[in-house]
Amino acid sequence: MDDKVSEFVDGAAPAPVRIARLWWVVSAAAALLLVVLLGALIFYRQADKPFGFEVEWMGELVEARAPIFTIPALVFNWVGGGISGIAIVPITIITGLLIWRRPWAALYCVCATIASELLVLVIKNFVGRPRPTDILVVSDFGSFPSGHSANAALIATTLGIIFWRTWVWIAGAVYTLLMMLSRTYLGAHWISDTIGGMLIGVAVAVIIWAPFAFLLYRERRTPHPPIWIKVAPPEPPAERSRT
Repeated sequence: MDDKVSEFVDGAAPAPVRIARLWWVVSAAAALLLVVLLGALIFYRQADKPFGFEVEWMGELVEARAPIFTIPALVFNWVGGGISGIAIVPITIITGLLIWRRPWAALYCVCATIASELLVLVIKNFVGRPRPTDILVVSDFGSFPSGHSANAALIATTLGIIFWRTWVWIAGAVYTLLMMLSRTYLGAHWISDTIGGMLIGVAVAVIIWAPFAFLLYRERRTPHPPIWIKVAPPEPPAERSRT
């Protein structure tokens, strides 16, 4: 699963660039398998019975609740789920990519978003884990996995792959961790729910990236200005004077 791309270096002959994908996809598939195993463990040990460390963590967070923490957690709740997480945020990202003339990146985000949301929905209904009783927000059915955490990890991973900048990866990781923390703080999920959601978001982003790898790489290496910037056509070469 390698693609070879040619690049010109200082006017010399094109040098082949190899895009390795096999081990990335294998690792992502292993992450999804881990989610399945975790979901099966939750299901067969009684879906409504959290792990001991999760109960202790939830108790600590309930005692620490205060407006200074609750308000930003509620903001994360709105951004990462419901109509905002499913439609507004993804459409905003996709529109921005189209404006910056990154059509393959936009299509990649569309496919990854749909795949992640469908997978989360299927696992939620299969496991059927009830949510914690100390929940502060209104949520849909199914605690495992966390859809908010999956959406956050998916956005972080897709944007990291598209732009391949260190600050994008760092910002995405911080955003994902804060989203996971906010879900347990609000009592909407147990820790294992957020871990499962995070693994789904990352794994789906990597697996969907595989068929887009060459196209995204070429698009990133040949960036285009945004649609509102008009680029003047190249001037024809000057004719040589004859003597």
